[in-house]
Amino acid sequence: MRTLKVVDAIELATAYAAARYGVRVDGAEFPLLVGERAGRLESHWPARSYAFITAWNPASEPRPDDANQQADAQLVARLEALGIQREPAWAEGPDGKWHEPGWLLADMDVPTASALADSLGQAAILAWDSGEPVVLRMLAPGPSREAWKQAVSNRELPSDAASCVHWKDQQRDAPPNG
Repeated sequence: MRTLKVVDAIELATAYAAARYGVRVDGAEFPLLVGERAGRLESHWPARSYAFITAWNPASEPRPDDANQQADAQLVARLEALGIQREPAWAEGPDGKWHEPGWLLADMDVPTASALADSLGQAAILAWDSGEPVVLRMLAPGPSREAWKQAVSNRELPSDAASCVHWKDQQRDAPPNG
């Protein structure tokens, strides 16, 4: 198992929480936003749970396209071996400068999706149960409780997403109270 070292977990979580995600199912595109429900997608492509995963740019470090494509092919082979339904998806920065493809998975449990992403050197996944808001699950240890409180109070995380960021080592179901 790889150990992911994140220099500034809050900055990374903030970037991931503010990113735009999407999926294409049967030619229709559906947006995914951390902290918001994905009702249109869930009506169109019903499942008990969903997870977004990518093999591109482990730890948010840019790699050449051929290396990313090889990693993606390995991920697809693993998903096929597990019999996991998937649809093409993507993540991009709010300014559109960062874009990477991935997959939206149906009915893959969070521990399995997290372990798979961790084995690929990824820092996070999106995962949620049908009818619930999209949750950003950071695979690295979180910041100290005080640093987290400060980040939330400074609104470094989007307000609607702040309660939907969960850390590997700490449960963060809601922003801490003052």
